[in-house]
Amino acid sequence: MILTIDNLLSPEQLSQLNDLLREVGFLDGRKTAGWHAKLVKANEQSDSKDPKTTQARQLLVAALGANATFNLAVMPRSLRPILFSRYREGMAYGAHIDDAIMGRTALARSDVSLTVFLNPPEDYDGGELIMELGGESLSYKLAAGSAVIYPSTTLHRVAEVTRGQREVAVTWAQSIVRSAEQREILFDIEKVRRTVFKEKGKCREFDLLSKSHANLMRLWSDV
Repeated sequence: MILTIDNLLSPEQLSQLNDLLREVGFLDGRKTAGWHAKLVKANEQSDSKDPKTTQARQLLVAALGANATFNLAVMPRSLRPILFSRYREGMAYGAHIDDAIMGRTALARSDVSLTVFLNPPEDYDGGELIMELGGESLSYKLAAGSAVIYPSTTLHRVAEVTRGQREVAVTWAQSIVRSAEQREILFDIEKVRRTVFKEKGKCREFDLLSKSHANLMRLWSDV
């Protein structure tokens, strides 16, 4: 399931986050890439040791924790430390697959990838996030403060920036449900369940949907 989330960050949160990042030094992004991804990665990332990066991470983690769509769709068990990246003119990230297992001591499986766009699309040309699904390509270049989530199993790339600068935050989640197909089924049931409750309250249909959702969680959860 690929899903966009509009206004994950409010204008105030976005302004606060960008103010923090303006005070942070940026380093060669290849330092955080896997051995094969280093060959196609050209971007810059905020210094992870800078206290302002830590504050920016905390702000975004809080926004994710408060967003119902993100939590219902992803069902996160853990999040990897957020990376803040920028792509200046001429930079790109060629086709790659995210590492399946991330971390050194506290290992985590990458189930869901997340990109949050931090500056308006009119600030730069190019820089689209492009995913390859079967024989098709899907392109994403969202409004500032909006996000796209997608299975980490997806081959994807960032198109070359030909004008301006692309600014994003990226992270990865290990879900309590490993399968992308199963997460989508649970997400759809939960949306219908909530709609039924809003329209009819705690009725027979709501109870049956709740039973199915709970029992599928028992079958599929990885806890």
